[in-house]
Amino acid sequence: MDLVERAKTAGVGVLALTDHDTVAGIEEAALAARNSGIEFVPGVEVSVTWEGKTLHVVGLQINARDSGLLETLGCLADIREDRAREMGERLARSGAAGAYESAKRLAQEGMVTRTHFARVLVSRGLALDVRDVFNRFLTHGKPGHVATQWASLETAVARISQAGGFAVLAHPLRYRLSKSWLRRLAGEFREMGGVAVEVISGHPSLGEIESMASFAKRHGLMGSCGSDFHGPDEAWPKLGKMSFLPGDLTPVWSLWQPALQRP
Repeated sequence: MDLVERAKTAGVGVLALTDHDTVAGIEEAALAARNSGIEFVPGVEVSVTWEGKTLHVVGLQINARDSGLLETLGCLADIREDRAREMGERLARSGAAGAYESAKRLAQEGMVTRTHFARVLVSRGLALDVRDVFNRFLTHGKPGHVATQWASLETAVARISQAGGFAVLAHPLRYRLSKSWLRRLAGEFREMGGVAVEVISGHPSLGEIESMASFAKRHGLMGSCGSDFHGPDEAWPKLGKMSFLPGDLTPVWSLWQPALQRP
């Protein structure tokens, strides 16, 4: 598997695979990681609708064969396919005919995501880069945006927990919620069984790390971190390149490896 080879080259010692709404690559990645001497953490990133907003909940150390989790992911896969077709139709009306078909080819056997559409539009010279596509075409109020109802927060956390995993609230700062809404989200997430929050995702500033670390401790949540690597075509983030968690924050991986205090 290319991802594991890249991880080994980058000197990654622990690799978590958390694809959006699918566990299709878990078994292949686990085998490749084992053969490469890399510790592997099976995971998933579940799309959630909470109070009308789209959030993401990461599940770590999941049983990728759990029937309840697979049932929920199957429903989300159907939702993603319907969304992709609708996005293709809307983009076609905006001058990007055949965008869905091109995105489908890029995805190969996987699910078509907004990133696939973004790469298509960049390749056609309709935007400067992936971020530019999202800003001009795929966010709320833009030509290719499709409002979507994902899994509930309660369902996502329950499915992850029932699959033996640990639920982590992904990148809270990206949701652009007020402090009061973030407090409410954290409280509900913890009450439902959530255990951690992503303090580091990609390449945050020192101020953002400190803010999220304080947020986690204030709400009784552990800390998690990840490079948020999506593919070699993106300039950043780089695979395995990230800051350490603050030393006074309990890492989520201590739940399955108590002796480890650093990623």
